[in-house]
Amino acid sequence: MEPVSGLRRPPRRYDYVDLGPAIYLDSFATIRREADLGAVPPEADKLAVRMIHGSGQVDLAADLVIHPRLMAAARSALEAGAPMLCDATMVATGVTRSRLPAHNPVLCFLNDERVPVLADAWRTTRTAAAVSLWEPHLEGAVVAIGNAPTALFHLLELILAGGPRPAAIVGCPVGFIGAAESKEALASFHSDHGIDIPFVTVRGRRGGSAMTSSALNALAQEQE
Repeated sequence: MEPVSGLRRPPRRYDYVDLGPAIYLDSFATIRREADLGAVPPEADKLAVRMIHGSGQVDLAADLVIHPRLMAAARSALEAGAPMLCDATMVATGVTRSRLPAHNPVLCFLNDERVPVLADAWRTTRTAAAVSLWEPHLEGAVVAIGNAPTALFHLLELILAGGPRPAAIVGCPVGFIGAAESKEALASFHSDHGIDIPFVTVRGRRGGSAMTSSALNALAQEQE
């Protein structure tokens, strides 16, 4: 008997693994076999593996920049109930809620009705304008930017202007205009301005929602 009336699986014509748990285990085993994780801090190897999994690129490890206190800072914040603040709905959607240690809120304000007004007044992107709506939630939060370089620049400017400081930043915006530069600004934030906030970023143009939410899932729970 078919599991759902009227639906039938088509005849199998290709040789492939189709069991979810097996795909999951084989994927991470393949990454550990093929990726060079030698430059990744030992406590952050599962973070790197998940980010590689989210991008499909084993050479990503060479471009990762991981603050030495990132894992401890982010985990402590999340275990204490801190929210995750996301620049894009795709990042927020990619967070596996069952991994969150304290039923943490996962917030994205991109569709807030105030955002278009702010973006127009400030002559910036909606994603950047939405970052200012994070302010009441920002102190001690785990922040994730996987889409817009303007959002990462805006966050750093907000902090430099005396705004609240998050516990950790996942800064992996993707693109050709400003992406590499915004991530370099994050990587050098402590040396340039004396403000030391744990972070992870990836140098260059690569980034995106899948990679960023993968990082959040690794920060939320140690289990791979």
